[in-house]
Formats: sequence, structure tokens, C-alpha cells
Amino acid sequence: MPLPRALVPTALMLALAACSGGFRPVADTPVKVGSPYRVRGVTYAPAVDPTYDMLGLASWYGSESGNRTANGERFRPRWITAAHTTLPLPSYVEVTALDTGRRILVRVNDRGPFADRRRIIDLSRGAAERLGLHRGGPAPVRVRVVQPEERDRARLRKGRPARDLSPVPQRVLVNLRAQLAAAP
Repeated sequence: MPLPRALVPTALMLALAACSGGFRPVADTPVKVGSPYRVRGVTYAPAVDPTYDMLGLASWYGSESGNRTANGERFRPRWITAAHTTLPLPSYVEVTALDTGRRILVRVNDRGPFADRRRIIDLSRGAAERLGLHRGGPAPVRVRVVQPEERDRARLRKGRPARDLSPVPQRVLVNLRAQLAAAP
């Protein structure tokens, strides 16, 4: 017996959801702040912080392909995404490599890093490659929350890089590196 026409869209959505393996679609809503949580004896308290601007180390991860991110999306190592311990999911950040001055926009959709307090962000392999950080170990970076244009958000939601950003001037890099070196 065929389905009534009114039920066809619902049946199609259910069939597609079953094929996705239960992963949440990539979207900017709802934004999840989340409750405080504990990992390896450290408590993290997620919070909205539009002024977030930190210096620290970035690492990258890529072997978790197919796993679920903290906000329920499928982790795709080639996409321009990242993990952060406390920013709302999703968030958008500008990441600057302090060795080169190269800057990119990144969509935060996961939690981490948890290995070292100096690491402030875990980049996907795609983001690390785009920033030029995929060859070495942890690299010095600046991470700051941004509100990119919808065009850039849409590109990142589809796994593509946002528009290119101009590099940070050398005098600014020198200042940022000095601040990071002086940090406890």
C-alpha cells in the first residue's frame, strides 16, 4: 500500500536520518554552551565570551574520521574545524600562526584539547594544513572569537575554507610572540 502524499516528506526525512548514522546536520543553530564538565581531573566551564582573545599552542587531530564531534556532527578531518574546551558550539574563531603570520577563519564544533594546559585549540587536519601547521608538533597561535560574514560561515559549514585573510604584519607578530614568551 503506497504512502499518503502528506507522509512522503516525513518518510524521506526519516530515511535520510537513518543513513546519516544519527549525526547532527551541520548548522549554526542551536548554539550549545553546555554545563561544566571534567576531563582528567580538570573542570572546564563553557561560556559565551565575545572578547575571547588568547595566545597559546595549537595542535591538530585527524585520525578520528567518522567520529561524532561534541555538538553531534560527523568529524571530517579535511574540513576547517577545531576543538576548544569552553567556547560555545559552534563558534567561529580567527587563528593566527605566530611563526608565519598566516590567519584563517575556523568553525569550532568539538571539545578539546585536553593534553596540555598550554594548548588552547585542536585544529582539524584541514585547518592545520591551511594554516601551515600540519608538519610539526604544537605551534604558537593566537585565537580570537570573530563573527564572520554569512558567506564565510556558509563555506565553513560546507567544509570549504572561508575567504583568505591577509597575514598579520611583522611588527604585530613580534609583539604577540613576546607576550606569549612572557606568559607563565
